[in-house]
Amino acid sequence: MTAGLWAGLLALLGACDPQRIRELEEGVSTEADVRARFGEPERVWDVPGGRMLEYNRQPQGQKNYMITIGPDGKMSALRQVLTPQNFAQVQPGMSAEELRRLLGKPAKRTPYRMRGEVEWDWRWLQPPNSAMVFTAVLDLDEERVIRSGSTPDRSVEAP
Repeated sequence: MTAGLWAGLLALLGACDPQRIRELEEGVSTEADVRARFGEPERVWDVPGGRMLEYNRQPQGQKNYMITIGPDGKMSALRQVLTPQNFAQVQPGMSAEELRRLLGKPAKRTPYRMRGEVEWDWRWLQPPNSAMVFTAVLDLDEERVIRSGSTPDRSVEAP
């Protein structure tokens, strides 16, 4: 399968998300309902009082979803986590695992061995429609955030 065809399929899958979300209801839908619509999660996190399913739309998409399943087996929350509010929670000293649990898997990880750093990038959409990249710079050895910030996504052509 060519890279262009693969990218097109991934974009199409992301376009289906609004329909999938409409078919789910907090407090009613079960984990089986979520998996039937979204498939297997990228990762499953244990959280107080349940589990959180990570659904990644990176690198082609601009969203990552975290869906919380309560102790009763029902969906208690469905959140798109690539938001300015979540980016504001990223602070120096935060561990790589805390960062991943907050934002999901990044679109790209770029190590800079000479500097002893690694950049984690997430593509996101700043309302109403500005394509952005949020970057967290982590210490390569300690795997802790050093600094972070957002810049315009230069890989997306302006309309």
